[in-house]
Amino acid sequence: MDVVSFVGSERCASCHQAEAELWRTSQHEHAMDHATEKSVLGDFQDASLDHFGIHSRFFRKDGKFLVETGGADGKLADFEVKYTFGIAPLQQYLVEFPDGRIQALPLAWDSRPKAEGGQRWFHLYPNEEIGHDDILHWTRLNQNWNFMCAECHSTGIRKSYDAAADRFATSWAEINVGCEACHGKGSHHLAWARARQSWWPFGRQDDPKKGLVVSFDERERVSWTPDTTTGLPARSLPPSTLRKEVETCGLCHARRSPFSEDWVPGLSLSDTHHISGLDHTLFYADGQMRDTEETYNYAPFKQSKMFAHGVTCSDCHDPHSATLRAPQDGVCGQCHAPERYETVAHRHHDELKVQLSCASCHMPAHTYMVIDQRHDHSFRIPRPDLSTKLGTPNACNDCHRDKSSEWAASAVEGWFGPHRKGFQNYAEAFNVAWTEQAGAEKLLAGVARDPVASPFVRASALTELNAYLSTTNFEVARSGLADRDPMVRIGALDMLEDAPADQLWSIVSTLLSDPVRDVRLRTVSLLASVPTTSQPETDRSHFDQAAAEFIAAQRLNADRPEGRSALGSFFARRGMTAEAEGEYRAALHLSPEYAPAAVNLADLYRTLGRDQDGEEVLRAVLKAAPEDAGLRYTLGLTLVRLGRSQDALDELRQANNLAPEQAQYAYVYAIALHSGGRTDDAIALLETSLAHHPNDRDTLLALATLNRDRRNFDAALGYADRLVSLLPSDPGILRLADDLRRQAHPAK
Repeated sequence: MDVVSFVGSERCASCHQAEAELWRTSQHEHAMDHATEKSVLGDFQDASLDHFGIHSRFFRKDGKFLVETGGADGKLADFEVKYTFGIAPLQQYLVEFPDGRIQALPLAWDSRPKAEGGQRWFHLYPNEEIGHDDILHWTRLNQNWNFMCAECHSTGIRKSYDAAADRFATSWAEINVGCEACHGKGSHHLAWARARQSWWPFGRQDDPKKGLVVSFDERERVSWTPDTTTGLPARSLPPSTLRKEVETCGLCHARRSPFSEDWVPGLSLSDTHHISGLDHTLFYADGQMRDTEETYNYAPFKQSKMFAHGVTCSDCHDPHSATLRAPQDGVCGQCHAPERYETVAHRHHDELKVQLSCASCHMPAHTYMVIDQRHDHSFRIPRPDLSTKLGTPNACNDCHRDKSSEWAASAVEGWFGPHRKGFQNYAEAFNVAWTEQAGAEKLLAGVARDPVASPFVRASALTELNAYLSTTNFEVARSGLADRDPMVRIGALDMLEDAPADQLWSIVSTLLSDPVRDVRLRTVSLLASVPTTSQPETDRSHFDQAAAEFIAAQRLNADRPEGRSALGSFFARRGMTAEAEGEYRAALHLSPEYAPAAVNLADLYRTLGRDQDGEEVLRAVLKAAPEDAGLRYTLGLTLVRLGRSQDALDELRQANNLAPEQAQYAYVYAIALHSGGRTDDAIALLETSLAHHPNDRDTLLALATLNRDRRNFDAALGYADRLVSLLPSDPGILRLADDLRRQAHPAK
């Protein structure tokens, strides 16, 4: 069988000239390039930039573009710029090292016109001192092109990392984002076109697929008709289950991590990548991106009403130039009747005083990489009322910064009435969960069951429900496992993570042969602790195949401590302790401050009765990351097992001081204080922690029992009653409350 291969954009351009000309004007064409007189935009005529004591200089020598700046040892050195990265509004520069690593400099060129503040060098972390030993230093892992950047800026990337030699031999089919980055390998289409020339228009039947890897036909025979009453458009055909365009654009416009290089355009992105869902470190509770952590356009768009109703990327953007299909509001006016929406009656702003666009309110822009403004693609209705309740941003106060969110909410209510009808109605559920308030389980389950909610959001709600897994909501997970969207199935598996694997086998093992790879990987990871001898023989081959895929996925990312640590944990659950130890050690070799690997290795040593080795590992990593609370906490537990109670108490105290937001650290430190005879200190600490975590079950139980032991029965009963409200069907909690009630109020 003929193997499909890349042919290059110039071969495509020989037939598709109009599309090629549009592409040549796009940022895709300039996504990456060799550093040449034509491609380099920055000033290399002995220009300079000072940043926290580092004087960087940009100059030319022997025809090369050079930067003198701080290197991996913190000393000034000269580095040759081998590649350019992007063109507008900034251009970055890449340096290649002898071991095949390509690193992104933090010094970028502002390519905007001078009148707009451009034509200058600037630092991508302008307000931060990034020392040579910082994980964000340009010579280290988190600025590594081979893993962090390459897949999205070039076509047909093969990372080719040699773990034994710790070297890269990364290659590409095309240095920039070419035709085949979106359309897939073109050799079969090229062969079809050549053959067609010999028999067209007569002869054998034409190939309906034309040799193409994917056909982007979602907009064919589709029209949008505005409703004359509402002005809102309706799609003539329902959208397909698999949105080929969105999944294809998502390869580069999603917050995701790759586990396979076998990506095929038009298929589910989850087949080769793990996609980040709603998480409090990346998103606000209503799904808006945080300013500090860009998640790109895939996640916002999949939360939108536009996506739900069948809008796809090329409805708004020309796929070859990547520009809008119409200027400014014209792109919205393709479907939304301008006579209804481009009016003062709708916008409630005097057009003579302030020029608003649709995007001003429904696609607010946020700035990333210092100067790059990017529009939110969730197309949400501004909700200053949510800002008042939950602290989320809103488009009104983005402009009216001198006003309060209460002022903006009052204005919106005056214009549109008290009832908000926005599509994204899950902010309260995620806020309650992320702030550990009562009622999170019910609210999250409601989102997970909501047939109107975005699958992206339902998947995220299921993941959050992991902290609230119970017999009462188990059916929510079971339903999610059967959902047609792979992210929802993965969310349901996340929800079940802490359930006993042997009890889960009958429920989730069918997903070992799921058509989407990330579902299979998550399933086999969930079931890894089930011994082979306990696996039903009919399922064993599916488990083995999924396990092989899981191992291959982590091997692809053997250049990353996350990949080595994940594989170590998988081996540990399989009982392969020597292999697990090797992977954890490899992770720490790649990144000596990578705390999760140290914590996991120490836990492995705990199971092997090697706590002294665990202490040695943790102390070594603490030298590189002394402020890591998780390391301090784990070391404290290790020292407890080693019988060194005072040393353990010191480490647990530091963990609690470093991360007071972690209720578990406060709880364990309090128990250690109690064990050392300092019960009053323990109770005081738990009360302080409870003020921040009012529904933490361990804290409430500890306060109930410690107060009971101190014969403070009324106080103990108060905490026990709060536990009952959280766990009304827990027999142990009910017995505790009854016993305390009898002791607090004995029969007279």
